[in-house]
Amino acid sequence: MANESILSVKDLRVRFRTLDGVVDAVKGINLNVRAGETVAVVGESGSGKSQTMMAAMNLLASNGEATGAVEYRGKNLLTLSKQELNKVRGRKITMIFQEPMTSLDPLYTIGNQLMEPIMRHRGLGAAQARAEALRLLELVKIPDPERRLKSYPHEMSGGQRQRVMIAMALANDPDILIADEPTTALDVTIQAQILALLAELQRKLGMAIVFITHDLGIVRRFADRVYVMRSGEVVEEGQADELFANPQHPYTKMLLAAEPTGRKAPPPGNAPILLEGRNVEVEFKIGGGFLAGPPMLLKAVDRISVTLKRGQTIGIVGESGSGKSTLGRALLRLLPSEGSIRFGSHDLSKADRSDMRPLRRELQLVFQDPFGSLSPRMTVGQIITEGLLVHEPSLSGKERDARAVEALREVGLDPAMRNRYPHEFSGGQRQRIAIARAMILKPKVVVLDEPTSALDRSVQKQIVELLRNLQADHDLSYLFISHDLAVVRAMSDYIIVMKQGKIVEEGPTEEIFGDPREPYTKTLMAAAIDETKFRQSV
Repeated sequence: MANESILSVKDLRVRFRTLDGVVDAVKGINLNVRAGETVAVVGESGSGKSQTMMAAMNLLASNGEATGAVEYRGKNLLTLSKQELNKVRGRKITMIFQEPMTSLDPLYTIGNQLMEPIMRHRGLGAAQARAEALRLLELVKIPDPERRLKSYPHEMSGGQRQRVMIAMALANDPDILIADEPTTALDVTIQAQILALLAELQRKLGMAIVFITHDLGIVRRFADRVYVMRSGEVVEEGQADELFANPQHPYTKMLLAAEPTGRKAPPPGNAPILLEGRNVEVEFKIGGGFLAGPPMLLKAVDRISVTLKRGQTIGIVGESGSGKSTLGRALLRLLPSEGSIRFGSHDLSKADRSDMRPLRRELQLVFQDPFGSLSPRMTVGQIITEGLLVHEPSLSGKERDARAVEALREVGLDPAMRNRYPHEFSGGQRQRIAIARAMILKPKVVVLDEPTSALDRSVQKQIVELLRNLQADHDLSYLFISHDLAVVRAMSDYIIVMKQGKIVEEGPTEEIFGDPREPYTKTLMAAAIDETKFRQSV
């Protein structure tokens, strides 16, 4: 590994002007990245790790400003003109963003979006760029890449969209790849494949990687050096092996020890059934058209039956693209489906939009991608209380504000932040805002679609405890969709394992974890056990 420092951050300070005053997000940090090495920047949500790299790429929001220096091969990126900067961004330095759905254009196919940077920076023709785009999709293990070139972002799972972003970032063989939580949306098996792919490409291309993450398991396996951030400052740094073997700062020790714990007891045997689906099917049409011929039919959910009781949590697990998120949306009648769906005495399969409206407050959904589901034009307070305007219109503005304060406190956020906008929060903080928006309506059933995937381990533990407490206090029922099996085990009393739109195995949580029957389930559980052993070792 070369000793040359190709990226040097010197006394970087990042500030945001908000309605509540100036917020210091990064407070004079220093870090260096050498050619060919992997540097991890870790810390809890709001620590400033993402804003550090956003400032380095000159991608801060309009109310943000950065001072200090970010030098790439001797040039200060903070002082370059936009034209000069664009010769570096996307070519020499590329970035994988945390929320792929907001980074991909919904109006263009995956193929077109992959081809654009290739043609712009490498000057290739359309045919050559298409061939290169196909190769990149194959590299990041996208199934049926030829067909996926014609797909739109909404037709892919969260994990598949993240892999597309990785392919796009690698399109021009960069010197430095900044990866902001690149495996957040991926299940454990695909996560391992992506990390192996990045390591292989790093060796092949000699590029440096700046890995921003809250997942310390990834850091130990993947990073050469580590910077630990807290409240906008670097509190500890060093070689990865040394830092994990002998952490010095109490904050670092706390991060290493954090892990969701506890087990969810099943509901009483006589608990009433709240939500029931029978032989639920969901099909999507992909492609097609006048010249393209008939569309292909993708059966995302294939005759699945689910019974959710009051006070129960059913964990739905499976790899990206298995259909678990689609099933959750179908059960809430957010997607057209075949089969029978009942909520209490209501037959949802026959309900139209007007029939569903009064039931929406009792059937809530927390989305996987919080940034895409939060309006950038509304303050956090307005976002959280929006549902109250529909379902409790008699409340005064003061009463709604009081409910917002209560909801924010429940999810561990400072109520004083309610006048800020979503872009002023970290990914983990935005997810907690999304949870608060659902919980403020006091629903009966909540579909939680990867609600902790963007959160660091210490906050995951808090959110798991919060969700369990809310469930106990209000007799809530959850469908908990996740690829993080440690969190699923802590949250769920029953588990459904899905693959390619079908249920391959289901049963009580401890039975599935302790004695899985199907080979696919055994593979998932083995990966979870390996990760747990690693965490216990540190």
